[in-house]
Formats: sequence, structure tokens, C-alpha cells
Amino acid sequence: MADRLTATLALDKPASRVKLVSPARAQALSQLGVRTVRDLCTHYPRRYVDLSKRETVATARIGGSCTIQGQVHEVKLKRPRPQLTLVEISVVDETGVLMVTCFRQPWLKDQLKPGMPIAVAGKVEFNYGFKRMVNPYLEPLEAGQSAEGMIIPVHPACEKISAAWMRRIVENALDMVRGCYDPLPLDLRAKYRLMSRTQALSCIHFPQSMDEVAQARRRLVYEELLLLELALMEQAQNRSAGATPTAHVVDGPCAAALECVLPFSLTDEQVAARNDIFAQMAAPCAANHMLLGDVGTGKTAVAAFALAAVADTGTQAALMAPTEVLARQHAKSLGAWFDQIGVTWGLLTGATPDEERQRIVRETLTGKLQVLIGTHALLEDDVRFDKLSLAVIDEQQRFGVEQRAALLMKGGAPDALFLTATPIPRTLALAVFGDMTLSYIHRRPHDAARRTTHVLAKADQGQAYDAARAALERGEQVYVVCPLIGQDGAARDSRAGGRRRETDEEAYEYAAISIESDGDFSGDNVTAATKEAAYLQETVFADWRVELLHGRMKTAEKDEVMARFRANETQVLVATTVIEVGVDVPNATVMIVADADRFGLAQLHQLRGRVGRGEKPAQVFLLSASKSEASLARLAAMERTDDGFELAKYDLSLRREGDILGNRQSGASVLKLVNVVRDERIIEAAHADAAAIMAADPALSDLDHQALALEVRRTFPADAAGAAAH
Repeated sequence: MADRLTATLALDKPASRVKLVSPARAQALSQLGVRTVRDLCTHYPRRYVDLSKRETVATARIGGSCTIQGQVHEVKLKRPRPQLTLVEISVVDETGVLMVTCFRQPWLKDQLKPGMPIAVAGKVEFNYGFKRMVNPYLEPLEAGQSAEGMIIPVHPACEKISAAWMRRIVENALDMVRGCYDPLPLDLRAKYRLMSRTQALSCIHFPQSMDEVAQARRRLVYEELLLLELALMEQAQNRSAGATPTAHVVDGPCAAALECVLPFSLTDEQVAARNDIFAQMAAPCAANHMLLGDVGTGKTAVAAFALAAVADTGTQAALMAPTEVLARQHAKSLGAWFDQIGVTWGLLTGATPDEERQRIVRETLTGKLQVLIGTHALLEDDVRFDKLSLAVIDEQQRFGVEQRAALLMKGGAPDALFLTATPIPRTLALAVFGDMTLSYIHRRPHDAARRTTHVLAKADQGQAYDAARAALERGEQVYVVCPLIGQDGAARDSRAGGRRRETDEEAYEYAAISIESDGDFSGDNVTAATKEAAYLQETVFADWRVELLHGRMKTAEKDEVMARFRANETQVLVATTVIEVGVDVPNATVMIVADADRFGLAQLHQLRGRVGRGEKPAQVFLLSASKSEASLARLAAMERTDDGFELAKYDLSLRREGDILGNRQSGASVLKLVNVVRDERIIEAAHADAAAIMAADPALSDLDHQALALEVRRTFPADAAGAAAH
């Protein structure tokens, strides 16, 4: 018992307590994010070298991968260029000579000696008369040792700690925790036939077979997910502790009247989502609901019913949007409906004049305003509510954890409704939004308006311009989207912390580029929107009016440009990503995206959602000068599907979960082994099991749950739980 307790407590000891970890190595580990014994135990191999596929030099197939065991015959250090070193190693076995070339690893000259037995694993090539391997995995062997059946883990390493040294250090860390208490209750381990934690850690780091790796991974993936789900659910439970949540009236006159004034009928999916939200709002506990809807599916109309229910309850609601353009769009559409049903509302942004701002702040404090729509301006200290019972956060992934929390703190225990057009597959949503109830809207109300996407080389951009001119001749309108405002370096300076960001759009625009692009734009020949607008007006679209819209324009200028575009006084709008959300012009039917390979798939899908919003068919042209096969394959996915959720699954296969989630990626970072595409069934099981545990034992105080509770709270400390989860 004492030994098990000692082993369990060792998990949280500093990494410097592990044998072979000197102060210098502890510093190097810290730079890898490894600071404790627990971190070392979860510093999982990034791949495995299976030395069991053994061949001789003679039988090794050119173009295939295999392991060859032999002896080092000669080692040469060469410098073909001043900044380039390579080590050439000749390995011999009883059938021939294999030439091995290792780039930028000069230390191998001192580590490998003639006559040393060695196993090399990699892809076999043939040139200059010899079979060769370039940068293969090298495993020096002991005298008489055979590579047969060996599986070598390759851990993430660094310059000061090689992969071989990392293996030794991890092995010593595992020795310290061998026999530790298992946080998973015995009934769950039996239910899914899971290894113990100690066995799983041993097998994933030092497996005897690849089947052991699979079984160990299954156990550890389930553990990661169960701990996260429990932490999220516990956090949601604690959010309303000590406060009295509002049980909203969801069948009142305002909600009923809203349905009558809407200029359209809700789709079946919208009705189902509205009913889900009403059920959560009517309950006597704080709702935490997310509405996930693909671009153009009508999430705002559904949210309007939640806001109307607040008016029926006699309390207040806030709707926060990430950009001024989007906030004004909401005010325009929602305000018209609210005026007809008698709901008082206001709009507050960073550009609101002082006198009007003072009036809005005063009427919000007294409760005269029932719904306040705005941007980050809602978070200012002097913006206080009489009784805030609902916070709606649109495009929630665009806000930081602190910003979302700051809005919720303006009420006692307000219901939270999060809207997102970022298509998040159900399994990913369960894994990282496990504390929320979820509703989905997949279909657009205007599905009759077909939207097609075409990827074109930059040399073929004339095809896109021809389609745009044809649309303009039919009286329709066109977007041209560029990744940068200008080539004066302002955007790069801002990302580097240069001048202060002055507007909501500007901050959002730069953030979107920084998160979604493939890399820094510095030195790249990307299209500048300012120059592109002038060029298009003079040449391609000389017979129509072309205007420019970007986040660095003054609010009044942006409003004037958008008003002219909505009224079809402007036919071509050249814009940056400021139009990604909140711009709704049904007559716009063609979009041309310059340098499309500079954007992420999620952002491209958001952008193309600006066309095809009416009854007319739409076309999207993605222009790219890239020669990269990976970039072009990524863009080709946009041609294959217009379904954002299907696209998101493909995106997940290419990127880390955190890249899709934006601000919630710190929660995903604890999921070191989880693959949301491959682990769908485990995610579903862990979420269901966590819900059952919390329902039966909300405090996790039962004897069977005490080790589990300890692990949850160690992994997600109370002061960091919100950040880790959200």
C-alpha cells in the first residue's frame, strides 16, 4: 500500500528527480513542456521503428522500407557546402554494402566506429552503384544482439537530449511510478477490457508488439477523454454554484409574436434547435448550450427566439459579436423584428458616439433595454445590467476565454448560448465542448441556390473574371477577397506587436490571418487589396463600380461602402477577411479568392458562405499560384463538397484539433493521443460514462471515484479549469 502511494505521489515530482536528468537536461526538458514525472510519462513516442521487417542488403527491395542489420565498415564526415554537413556510413552484411547518408548529424562521426553492430531502418534507394538509405533510423546493437522483433519508440527530442537519451529518461520515470493507483474505476476497466495505467504506460513507451501499442493507446485515450469530460462537467456544475439561475418563460407573447413577424418560415432543423434551446432555458439551472450551424443556415433567427424569451421573462440579454460589421448586421435584422414585437434593444460598439453610449449604458443599468447587441464594447466596466439572464456569444471561437467569462460575470448565473459557424463534427464537439448541450443545423434555407467551387491556377484567373462579368451583366454582384490590405508591412507590424489595433474588425482580421494562414506573409508576393481594387476598376471591371472594404477603414466609411453594395450601387466589392462573417447580400453570386492557398479550409468555407445566400446559384473561384501538392489537394476538397461538417472532418485529418478550435485549443492540448476522426466510439463512450458518473455522484466523493476525482483536479486545477477546458 505504501509503495503504491509513493509511486502515485511521484507523478507530481519535478522531472529533475528522475535518474539521468541533470540540471541542464531538466532545462532542456522544460523547453519541451516537460516539467514533472507525469509529463515524462505522457511524453509519448511520435512513431515506432519496427525492426522485425528484416532484410539483407541483397534482398532489400528498392523503393521499399525495411530494416538491415550489419556492421559499420567506414564513417566519413563531409562538408559539400559551408553550412551543410553529412555523414556517410557504409554498412556491410554477408550479402553486400549499404551506403547510409545522414544530413546535419556530424556527431555520428564520433558515435559510430568501424566494426560496431548496427541496425538501420528506412526506405531503400539506388544510385551511384549502391543501395542507399537517407536519414534512416540508426540503432547501435550490443555484441551478439539481434534486431529481430525489436520495436524502437522514437520520442520527441531536442538538440540537447537525443531520442536515445529520451528513451532512457522516460524508462527511469516509469520505474518511479510503477504500481501507482489507477484512477479508472474497476467497473469501467472491466467494461471495456482496459489495461491498468501502469501496464498501458509501459506498453506504449516500450512495446513488444504493435498490438500492445494499440491496446495501450486505447486505454490512455479513454482516460484522457474521461478526465476532460468530467472536468468540463464539473466546471459547468460549479458555474452556477451559490447563485440562482433563471427559469425562463419560453411560451410567452414575445416569442409567439416573433414567429408571426418573421418574413420566412423556420426549417425543421431550426425548429428543433429552437426547442432544444427553450428546453435548456426553461430548466431551473444555468444553461450552457452551443448552436452549431454551417454557413448560412439561419442561426441568428433561432437565437432571436431565445432573446424574445428573455423579454417574456422580464430580464435582460446580451448578444456579443466579434466585429462591428457583424454586430451592426445583427442590429439591422434583429432590431426590425424586435421593434414589431415590442422588445427594447440597443447597439453598443467601440464607435458608438459618447452621448448615445451614455444613454445606452444608463438604460441597460435601469433595465429599460431588454436586449443589448454589441462587440467587445459590452465588456467595459461601466456596462452593467439590471438582471442579465442570457448571454449570447456569436462566432464564439473568435473570443478569448477571459472575454467570454467577463460577459457571463455581468449576471448572477446567466444562461449561455454560443453560436458558431465553424463546422465542428459531433465527436470533436463532445471531446472539447463536453460541458455543453449541443444543437446542429446542417441545411441552408436556400438550398435551391446551388453553389459550386472551382480551384484555378493563377494563370487561369481569366476564367473567373469571365464568370464574374457574366454575373454582372445579369445584374448580380461580385466579391473579390484578398489576404492582405496592402504591401506596406502594416499587417505584419501589427502581428508583431507594432501599432495599436484600433477597431474590432482590424483585430479580428489580423487574428484570422495569423491563425488560418499557412505561414508568415513576410517576403511573399501576395495580392494587396488596395492595389487589386484599383487594377480591377481600371481593367477587368471598368464598366462597373468597384469599391474596397477592410478593417482599417473608419466605421462610417465601412458603413457607407456596405450600404452602397447592399443597394447594388457598387457591383464589385474587393475586401479582406472582414467580410468573413456578418455580410449578407443575397444578390452577390460570385466570389473570387486570390492566393487561396494562404487561407485555412475553415476560413475559406466561411468566406464562400457570403455567396449563394438568396435564390440564385453561386460560383466561387479559388485562385492559387502554389505548386505544392499538399496545398492543392487541400483546396481540391473545397471543390468536392459544400458541406462544412464533411469539410471539417477532412480538415481534422490534416491539422491538429486545436487549429480548428481557435481559442479552445488549450483544452484540446491535454488530448495528447486523441484523434477525433479515428476515436469516435471512444469519445462517445467517455462522454456517456462521464455524464453517468456526474449524475450519480456530482461531487465525485464515492470511494470508487476518489482516485478519479484526485486525477481530474490535478490535471485541471480549479484556477486553470476554465482555460484548459475552453
